[in-house]
Amino acid sequence: MPESTDVKRVNLKELKSGGFIKQTQKDLFTVRLRVPGGRLDIDKMAKIAEVAKKYSKMGYCHLSFRQSVEIIGVHIDDFDALVKELAEFGQEVASCGPRVRVPTACGGCEYNPNGIMDAQKKALEVDKDLFGTECHHKFKTSFSGCPIDCARTKGMDLGFQGVVTPQWEEDPCTKCTLCAKACLEGAIVDDEDGTPIFNSEKCVQCGDCIKVCPTDAWTAKRKGWIVRAGGRHGRHPREADEIVKFLPDEKVTDFISKTIEWYNKNGKRGERIGKTFDRVGLKEFKNEVTPSFLAE
Repeated sequence: MPESTDVKRVNLKELKSGGFIKQTQKDLFTVRLRVPGGRLDIDKMAKIAEVAKKYSKMGYCHLSFRQSVEIIGVHIDDFDALVKELAEFGQEVASCGPRVRVPTACGGCEYNPNGIMDAQKKALEVDKDLFGTECHHKFKTSFSGCPIDCARTKGMDLGFQGVVTPQWEEDPCTKCTLCAKACLEGAIVDDEDGTPIFNSEKCVQCGDCIKVCPTDAWTAKRKGWIVRAGGRHGRHPREADEIVKFLPDEKVTDFISKTIEWYNKNGKRGERIGKTFDRVGLKEFKNEVTPSFLAE
């Protein structure tokens, strides 16, 4: 870190890339912490609060839209001491700039009754393997454990939404009609004797029919992720395109790696991947990247 507190002598862009974001106040910065999936254990949260209380000149933290904890009002002269104290309990500073950012995620299936896929586990895996990978612009990923899509996958460079494909067996079915009552999409209706009639085109793969079935007549044929790419927020928002209708859980990290590889080859500096799709063509991306990931 520079010895002088004169911010004109430091590279603000470089500091921001390292997670130190200049504020309007002289010599004060927001320090963004790395919190993949937005999950912190209670002991670490308490230690972060102690460090923030010591180094924040403004007396508070901020929880960002992407689930990071940001310590507000840290003086430039305190950077080294702050980072050292955070490292003592395993807390890292997040990076900004043109690279893979910290993944965001919903609670997943560990405790959320709507959860289909383990969004938290996948966010941690992706963060461990790909966080900080350089590319043409910021690259944001998110994981939603079910079709409610709390992690807003349609606004991400690459978003993953958990889905389950239901299947029905006649023998265990008691024609109780609970599945039809539970289906909010009208994908299941009953015939005259209560036998469920399934319309796969209306199904959003939420798994509610599986959860309510008392006899396991409805079961999961497969679980995985819908993949969306090219989304972004900001001044010129873009809704992500649906790229893959079903991706097995074990292929997620490889899919992200292949996507970044294509993006770095075809994109331009300062261009988000959605803009690359618009310029080069989404079809080109699908033809080069997706075939090996398509489920049978």
